[in-house]
Amino acid sequence: MTRPLWVVLPAAGRGTRFGAPLPKQYLQVGGKRLIEHTLDALMAHPRIAGVMVAISQGDADWPGWTTHAGKPVLTCIGGATRADSVRAGLAALDAVTGEQDMVLVHDAARPNIAPQDLDALLAQQSHAVGGILAAPVRDTLKRAADDGAIEATEPRARLWRALTPQMFRRRPLLEALDAASAAGVEVTDDAMAMERLGLRPLLVEGREDNFKVTTPADLERFAFVLACKRGVSGEG
Repeated sequence: MTRPLWVVLPAAGRGTRFGAPLPKQYLQVGGKRLIEHTLDALMAHPRIAGVMVAISQGDADWPGWTTHAGKPVLTCIGGATRADSVRAGLAALDAVTGEQDMVLVHDAARPNIAPQDLDALLAQQSHAVGGILAAPVRDTLKRAADDGAIEATEPRARLWRALTPQMFRRRPLLEALDAASAAGVEVTDDAMAMERLGLRPLLVEGREDNFKVTTPADLERFAFVLACKRGVSGEG
Protein backbone atom coordinates (compact mmCIF):
# COMPACT_ATOMS: atom_id res chain seq x y z
CA MET A 1 0.00 0.00 0.00
CA THR A 2 1.32 3.45 -0.89
CA ARG A 3 1.96 5.95 1.89
CA PRO A 4 -0.04 9.15 2.35
CA LEU A 5 1.54 12.21 0.73
CA TRP A 6 1.56 15.93 1.33
CA VAL A 7 0.88 18.38 -1.48
CA VAL A 8 2.66 21.67 -2.12
CA LEU A 9 0.28 24.19 -3.67
CA PRO A 10 2.10 27.30 -4.98
CA ALA A 11 -0.44 30.14 -4.70
CA ALA A 12 1.66 33.28 -4.35
CA GLY A 13 1.14 34.48 -7.92
CA ARG A 14 -0.87 37.62 -8.61
CA GLY A 15 -2.36 36.35 -11.88
CA THR A 16 -1.42 39.43 -13.89
CA ARG A 17 -1.90 37.61 -17.22
CA PHE A 18 -5.50 36.85 -16.26
CA GLY A 19 -6.30 40.55 -15.91
CA ALA A 20 -8.69 40.27 -12.93
CA PRO A 21 -8.66 42.49 -9.82
CA LEU A 22 -8.13 39.38 -7.66
CA PRO A 23 -5.46 36.71 -8.11
CA LYS A 24 -7.13 34.04 -10.24
CA GLN A 25 -6.94 31.39 -7.50
CA TYR A 26 -9.41 33.47 -5.47
CA LEU A 27 -11.95 34.12 -8.23
CA GLN A 28 -15.43 32.74 -7.60
CA VAL A 29 -16.83 29.97 -9.77
CA GLY A 30 -19.82 27.85 -8.83
CA GLY A 31 -20.09 29.54 -5.44
CA LYS A 32 -16.53 28.79 -4.34
CA ARG A 33 -13.06 30.21 -4.84
CA LEU A 34 -11.09 28.45 -7.55
CA ILE A 35 -8.47 27.28 -5.04
CA GLU A 36 -11.24 25.75 -2.94
CA HIS A 37 -12.29 23.55 -5.86
CA THR A 38 -8.65 22.47 -6.19
CA LEU A 39 -8.53 21.61 -2.49
CA ASP A 40 -11.81 19.70 -2.82
CA ALA A 41 -10.31 17.51 -5.54
CA LEU A 42 -7.05 16.87 -3.69
CA MET A 43 -8.34 16.36 -0.16
CA ALA A 44 -11.04 13.92 -1.29
CA HIS A 45 -8.33 11.40 -2.16
CA PRO A 46 -7.58 9.00 0.72
CA ARG A 47 -3.83 9.02 0.02
CA ILE A 48 -3.50 12.79 0.51
CA ALA A 49 -2.42 13.64 4.06
CA GLY A 50 -2.57 17.43 3.84
CA VAL A 51 -1.60 20.49 1.83
CA MET A 52 1.05 23.18 2.24
CA VAL A 53 -0.10 26.36 0.48
CA ALA A 54 2.58 28.90 -0.44
CA ILE A 55 0.92 32.33 -0.34
CA SER A 56 2.29 35.81 -0.93
CA GLN A 57 3.53 38.02 1.89
CA GLY A 58 0.58 39.93 3.36
CA ASP A 59 -1.97 38.05 1.24
CA ALA A 60 -5.25 39.71 2.30
CA ASP A 61 -7.32 37.37 0.11
CA TRP A 62 -6.25 34.09 1.73
CA PRO A 63 -9.31 32.85 3.69
CA GLY A 64 -7.22 31.57 6.59
CA TRP A 65 -8.18 27.90 6.29
CA THR A 66 -6.37 25.52 8.62
CA THR A 67 -8.28 22.38 7.63
CA HIS A 68 -10.19 21.17 4.60
CA ALA A 69 -12.26 17.99 4.45
CA GLY A 70 -10.88 17.11 7.88
CA LYS A 71 -7.23 17.31 6.75
CA PRO A 72 -4.61 19.94 7.65
CA VAL A 73 -4.01 23.00 5.49
CA LEU A 74 -0.70 24.67 6.35
CA THR A 75 0.70 27.86 4.85
CA CYS A 76 4.09 29.37 4.21
CA ILE A 77 5.29 32.50 2.43
CA GLY A 78 6.03 31.88 -1.23
CA GLY A 79 8.35 33.70 -3.58
CA ALA A 80 8.45 35.81 -6.70
CA THR A 81 8.29 32.82 -9.04
CA ARG A 82 6.46 29.50 -9.01
CA ALA A 83 9.75 27.68 -8.42
CA ASP A 84 10.52 29.93 -5.44
CA SER A 85 7.11 29.14 -3.95
CA VAL A 86 7.59 25.40 -4.45
CA ARG A 87 10.99 25.62 -2.76
CA ALA A 88 9.43 27.46 0.19
CA GLY A 89 6.67 24.86 0.44
CA LEU A 90 9.09 21.93 0.35
CA ALA A 91 11.25 23.49 3.05
CA ALA A 92 8.21 24.21 5.22
CA LEU A 93 7.17 20.53 5.07
CA ASP A 94 10.28 19.55 7.01
CA ALA A 95 8.26 19.10 10.22
CA VAL A 96 5.71 16.70 8.74
CA THR A 97 7.53 14.69 6.04
CA GLY A 98 10.87 12.95 5.70
CA GLU A 99 13.54 14.08 3.27
CA GLN A 100 13.01 11.02 1.05
CA ASP A 101 9.20 10.99 1.26
CA MET A 102 7.37 11.61 -1.98
CA VAL A 103 5.46 14.89 -2.21
CA LEU A 104 3.10 16.20 -4.84
CA VAL A 105 3.27 19.65 -6.39
CA HIS A 106 0.03 20.87 -7.93
CA ASP A 107 -1.12 24.12 -9.53
CA ALA A 108 -3.58 26.03 -7.36
CA ALA A 109 -5.51 27.01 -10.50
CA ARG A 110 -5.83 23.46 -11.84
CA PRO A 111 -9.12 22.42 -10.19
CA ASN A 112 -10.32 19.60 -12.45
CA ILE A 113 -7.97 16.81 -11.37
CA ALA A 114 -9.68 13.43 -11.55
CA PRO A 115 -9.31 10.86 -8.76
CA GLN A 116 -8.34 8.22 -11.34
CA ASP A 117 -5.38 10.37 -12.39
CA LEU A 118 -4.27 10.69 -8.77
CA ASP A 119 -4.58 6.91 -8.45
CA ALA A 120 -2.40 6.40 -11.52
CA LEU A 121 0.29 8.80 -10.34
CA LEU A 122 0.36 7.56 -6.75
CA ALA A 123 0.69 3.99 -8.00
CA GLN A 124 4.22 5.02 -9.06
CA GLN A 125 5.31 6.04 -5.56
CA SER A 126 8.08 3.44 -5.60
CA HIS A 127 9.70 4.87 -8.75
CA ALA A 128 13.31 5.82 -8.12
CA VAL A 129 12.94 9.39 -9.42
CA GLY A 130 9.23 10.19 -9.43
CA GLY A 131 6.79 11.09 -12.15
CA ILE A 132 4.35 13.58 -13.56
CA LEU A 133 0.89 13.52 -15.02
CA ALA A 134 1.07 14.34 -18.71
CA ALA A 135 -0.93 14.04 -21.91
CA PRO A 136 0.37 13.03 -25.36
CA VAL A 137 0.39 15.85 -27.91
CA ARG A 138 -2.40 15.11 -30.39
CA ASP A 139 -2.49 18.30 -32.46
CA THR A 140 -0.25 19.00 -35.44
CA LEU A 141 2.59 21.29 -34.35
CA LYS A 142 3.84 24.18 -36.47
CA ARG A 143 7.05 26.15 -35.99
CA ALA A 144 6.66 29.85 -36.82
CA ALA A 145 9.17 31.95 -38.70
CA ASP A 146 10.02 35.52 -37.65
CA ASP A 147 7.45 36.89 -40.10
CA GLY A 148 4.64 34.80 -38.63
CA ALA A 149 4.52 32.32 -41.50
CA ILE A 150 4.93 28.58 -41.01
CA GLU A 151 8.56 27.54 -41.09
CA ALA A 152 8.06 23.81 -40.50
CA THR A 153 5.75 21.11 -39.23
CA GLU A 154 7.19 19.46 -36.14
CA PRO A 155 6.82 15.71 -35.54
CA ARG A 156 4.60 15.14 -32.52
CA ALA A 157 5.57 11.52 -31.83
CA ARG A 158 6.91 11.12 -28.29
CA LEU A 159 5.88 14.67 -27.30
CA TRP A 160 3.77 15.15 -24.16
CA ARG A 161 2.14 18.11 -22.42
CA ALA A 162 3.22 18.37 -18.79
CA LEU A 163 0.37 18.53 -16.27
CA THR A 164 0.23 18.48 -12.48
CA PRO A 165 0.42 17.00 -9.91
CA GLN A 166 4.09 16.16 -10.24
CA MET A 167 5.53 13.75 -7.69
CA PHE A 168 9.11 13.65 -6.39
CA ARG A 169 11.02 12.93 -3.19
CA ARG A 170 11.12 16.08 -1.10
CA ARG A 171 14.84 16.61 -0.56
CA PRO A 172 15.99 15.71 -4.12
CA LEU A 173 13.37 18.06 -5.59
CA LEU A 174 14.38 20.87 -3.25
CA GLU A 175 18.03 20.37 -4.17
CA ALA A 176 17.17 20.32 -7.90
CA LEU A 177 15.23 23.58 -7.61
CA ASP A 178 18.05 25.14 -5.59
CA ALA A 179 20.57 24.11 -8.27
CA ALA A 180 18.45 25.62 -11.04
CA SER A 181 18.11 28.87 -9.09
CA ALA A 182 21.85 29.03 -8.44
CA ALA A 183 22.49 28.56 -12.18
CA GLY A 184 20.04 31.32 -13.06
CA VAL A 185 17.72 28.88 -14.85
CA GLU A 186 13.99 29.58 -14.59
CA VAL A 187 12.37 26.15 -14.63
CA THR A 188 8.80 26.03 -15.90
CA ASP A 189 7.89 22.89 -13.97
CA ASP A 190 9.39 20.69 -11.29
CA ALA A 191 10.31 17.89 -13.68
CA MET A 192 12.55 20.30 -15.61
CA ALA A 193 14.62 20.87 -12.47
CA MET A 194 15.09 17.12 -12.04
CA GLU A 195 15.92 16.67 -15.73
CA ARG A 196 18.74 19.25 -15.42
CA LEU A 197 20.46 16.83 -13.03
CA GLY A 198 20.29 13.98 -15.52
CA LEU A 199 17.30 12.30 -13.88
CA ARG A 200 14.42 10.80 -15.85
CA PRO A 201 10.98 11.21 -14.27
CA LEU A 202 8.19 8.90 -15.39
CA LEU A 203 5.39 10.11 -17.66
CA VAL A 204 1.98 9.01 -16.35
CA GLU A 205 -0.85 9.59 -18.80
CA GLY A 206 -3.63 11.77 -17.41
CA ARG A 207 -6.92 13.14 -18.64
CA GLU A 208 -7.02 15.94 -21.21
CA ASP A 209 -9.49 17.93 -19.07
CA ASN A 210 -6.96 18.43 -16.25
CA PHE A 211 -6.47 21.99 -17.46
CA LYS A 212 -4.98 25.05 -15.77
CA VAL A 213 -7.07 28.20 -15.52
CA THR A 214 -4.92 30.83 -17.20
CA THR A 215 -7.43 32.99 -19.12
CA PRO A 216 -11.07 34.07 -18.60
CA ALA A 217 -12.04 31.48 -21.23
CA ASP A 218 -10.49 28.77 -19.04
CA LEU A 219 -12.57 29.97 -16.09
CA GLU A 220 -15.70 29.78 -18.23
CA ARG A 221 -14.72 26.28 -19.30
CA PHE A 222 -14.39 25.16 -15.68
CA ALA A 223 -17.72 26.76 -14.80
CA PHE A 224 -19.29 24.70 -17.61
CA VAL A 225 -17.58 21.50 -16.43
CA LEU A 226 -18.75 22.16 -12.90
CA ALA A 227 -22.33 22.82 -14.01
CA CYS A 228 -22.32 19.54 -15.97
CA LYS A 229 -21.03 17.60 -12.95
CA ARG A 230 -23.66 19.12 -10.70
CA GLY A 231 -26.36 18.40 -13.25
CA VAL A 232 -25.38 14.76 -13.40
CA SER A 233 -25.25 14.46 -9.60
CA GLY A 234 -28.60 16.21 -9.22
CA GLU A 235 -27.28 19.08 -7.13
CA GLY A 236 -29.33 22.25 -7.18
